[in-house]
Amino acid sequence: MDIKKILNEKLEEWILVASLLFIVALVIAQVVSRFVINFPMGWSVELSRYILIWIAWISVSYAIQKNAHIRVEIVKDKLSGSLRKTLELIVLLFWFVLALFLAIAGTKFILLIKQTGQVSPSLGISMWIVYLGVPIAGVLMCIRLFQQAKIILQGREEHITE
Repeated sequence: MDIKKILNEKLEEWILVASLLFIVALVIAQVVSRFVINFPMGWSVELSRYILIWIAWISVSYAIQKNAHIRVEIVKDKLSGSLRKTLELIVLLFWFVLALFLAIAGTKFILLIKQTGQVSPSLGISMWIVYLGVPIAGVLMCIRLFQQAKIILQGREEHITE
C-alpha cells in the first residue's frame, strides 16, 4: 500500500488507537501503583487528561473522514439532485470556516502560551504542546472537509448514503 494512501486513510485512526491504548496502559499502571505498591503516580492523571483532549480533537477529523457526525437530515432528505448537493456544500463551507478559525485562532493562542512559558503542574511540559491539538485538528478538519466536498462534487454516493 502506498504511504500517501496510508496517511490519507489511516492517519487519524492510528493516532486515536495508539492514544487510547496508551491511556488504558497509563490508567492500569496508575491503579496498580496506587493500590498495590501504595505509590501513586500523580502525573499520570494529568497526562491522561491531556491525551484525552487530543483524542477528542483528532476524533472530529476522523468522524469527518468517515462521514459519521451526528446531523439533522430532515431538510436534506426532502431534497434531491442539485439542491441536495448545494445544501451539503453550503454546510461543508460553514464547517470549513469554523475549522479554519480553529486552526488560525488556535495557532495564535499557542504562540501566546509559548511566549508566557506556562508549564503543566505535574509533568512540567510546556502547555503550548497540550493546546497544539486544536490547530492540528483544525487543519486536519479542513483537509477532510475539502475531501468531502470533492466527493460531493464528483457525484460519488458514499458521502450521501452513509
